[in-house]
Amino acid sequence: MTTVASVRTTASSTSSKFIPTSRRVYKVLKEYSMKLVDFNIFAEYLEDWVGNNLYSKTTDGEQHFSSPFSTDDLRTFDFALEGVMFQQLLRMPYPPYASDNLKEDEFLALEDFLHTAAEGLWHAFWHKNKPLPYFVSCPRYPGSKFYTVEKAISRGRLGGLCGAALMSKNKGNLHARWDDVVKFVLFKQNLVKGEECGFPPLVICEALFYAIHILFSRSLSRSSNITTDHVYVSVSDSKFGGVVKLGGDLGKLEVDLNNPYQSMADWITCHAEVSISHVDRIWNKLGNVNWGDLGTLQILLAMFYSIMQWNGPPRKSMASLAANHSLRLQKRRMETQVTQNEHALVPYHNGSNNNGEILEQDYESNQNSKRKGPRLDLSHGQILLLEDQNQDIKSFQIQEFLDDGNGCSYIAVAADCPAEMLTLYVGAHPSRLEPSWEDMNLWYQVQRQTKVLNILKEQGISCKHLPEIITSGRIVHTGPCEKQSPKGRCDHPWCGTPMLITCPVGEPVSSIIAHDGPFSAEEATRCCRDCVAALRSAKMANILHGDIRPENIIRILDEQSSRPQSMFVLVSWGHAVLEDRDSPALNLQFSSGHALQHGKLCPSSDVESLIYLIYYVCGGSMQQQDSIESALKWRQRSWAKRLIQQQLGEVSPILKAFADYVDSICGTPYAVDYDVWLKRLNRGVDGSGERGKMIEDGQRLKDVAESSGTSAAAESSF
Repeated sequence: MTTVASVRTTASSTSSKFIPTSRRVYKVLKEYSMKLVDFNIFAEYLEDWVGNNLYSKTTDGEQHFSSPFSTDDLRTFDFALEGVMFQQLLRMPYPPYASDNLKEDEFLALEDFLHTAAEGLWHAFWHKNKPLPYFVSCPRYPGSKFYTVEKAISRGRLGGLCGAALMSKNKGNLHARWDDVVKFVLFKQNLVKGEECGFPPLVICEALFYAIHILFSRSLSRSSNITTDHVYVSVSDSKFGGVVKLGGDLGKLEVDLNNPYQSMADWITCHAEVSISHVDRIWNKLGNVNWGDLGTLQILLAMFYSIMQWNGPPRKSMASLAANHSLRLQKRRMETQVTQNEHALVPYHNGSNNNGEILEQDYESNQNSKRKGPRLDLSHGQILLLEDQNQDIKSFQIQEFLDDGNGCSYIAVAADCPAEMLTLYVGAHPSRLEPSWEDMNLWYQVQRQTKVLNILKEQGISCKHLPEIITSGRIVHTGPCEKQSPKGRCDHPWCGTPMLITCPVGEPVSSIIAHDGPFSAEEATRCCRDCVAALRSAKMANILHGDIRPENIIRILDEQSSRPQSMFVLVSWGHAVLEDRDSPALNLQFSSGHALQHGKLCPSSDVESLIYLIYYVCGGSMQQQDSIESALKWRQRSWAKRLIQQQLGEVSPILKAFADYVDSICGTPYAVDYDVWLKRLNRGVDGSGERGKMIEDGQRLKDVAESSGTSAAAESSF
């Protein structure tokens, strides 16, 4: 009998990778591992031992094979995963409803599960933005090559696949190797039979067989940095799954090249630690993954520990993410059972108990509900403290609610400058960012608008027809704050609520029309000119407004001009479009046809919306639309019959000419010539235009009065 004396590990107790001490020992161990290739022989030596100890108890009264995870570990991991999003996977097929390609579908689902689970854990615990350093590949037997499912299908080797492995992307090698295996899943069909609730002994033997092979591959690897002495192997079928853990010091192995299976069985039974989890459901009866169930949690936790072996401790620990569970519970309690807080600057209101009776509410109370209930409801004289990006504290006093349709806007003054009126936007508390229109609208009006206005400011784009950002930050509440970091939040109901301060303050066009009726020709032309100036300035930063409507244009007094006169400012840039994937706000009355049809803007969308607004402020008839289809039909009919041009032609030649121009580019990919029309509208507002011709930008431009009907209005972009 050829034996090799026990080779002790050279690492510490916490880092106990078995390392061959000489070339001869390495060669012997390599030969020994190559002899452990027949699973049937391996099972003959081990199956009886596994079966006898599977349900037996030790002298201490505990199960011989304990679970690799404690209940507390699984509970903590479950809490930590509350905020982790795992995407929906390919459905795992069930044999009773399967097609002829059952195994193909099963391995595709298994491959998808491994990749998605690893990606979710990686981005949640290790690196939010770095790409996943692993991929999924499938072997046929220990020592075999690895295949993708598609490659195995094309080569006719799908039937021989034994499972799937999460592999490390080893850049130094072109081919996947067994020492690159991070986590292995053994796939068995019909894992649980009848009323059995555990692994059959033969399946456990097979899991140990692959675990031994992975341990040997890591120990004999020249490049692997894994120093732990244990490995997790998951076992799954199309319904159930569990985890087998094998650990131990390979330095205590007595190598017998003549009978390798016996010596390995001796090491497992005498020196190794075997842990076996319960078998629970992973996929539900529809074939979808039960991410929150015990079976899936066990496999995810095994993957979590396996990734730790390769990449070290995560940046966000399991305990730190689980600690947010109590905070989430507290927030939910506050949302559903809000109480008065006498120390809070901002009161919260609790709904009355009507004993289940359905009460009818009038329209006005329904509208006011947008800014009552659990949201902030500020009143005159209240003080808000804002912490900006530099952690400076600034104080603002509420003057009145600004009814601009956003439900989050107030007129306020700064403590250090009480004479200047400011617009104050209060967003939704982070705990209320749920998929409802009211809460998301608050998000757009604060965080998104802050981003847009900062971009304009950073690029040095200044225009008196654009709002100016004064400051932004988060609300600071009175009393003690228990947040753990400067950017953290405590349990207070409005700790960290975002806030934005802008100027100037003005009256929305919607309110002006409601009280005073349609604009005069001069006022309508000035409104159009000022909006074009704002759009031109924003376009210099490749920003489109995307939400032009009467509530989002305010009128103020321009005190900087030689004689004070009204001026219009285009506000509410929360839905501005910065890139192609951004979606504009949709309004059946004022959105462009392209936005309604495609959910995105084209270059002329803003000026098309501006024309609808000018048509409205000039007294044009705009019926309430009840669907996108009816709104598109109104636009098509209005442009085809020249109803908009006729209405504006009665008000001003320049407005009719601008409408003709917009009609000619409406819905097309052509850019808007803001410069030319800004000059023309300036002449229309100032009244300085003279009949004749002038040369601008190398082009011959006709006088406004001579160019009021140049487009073929019958050609519609719809």
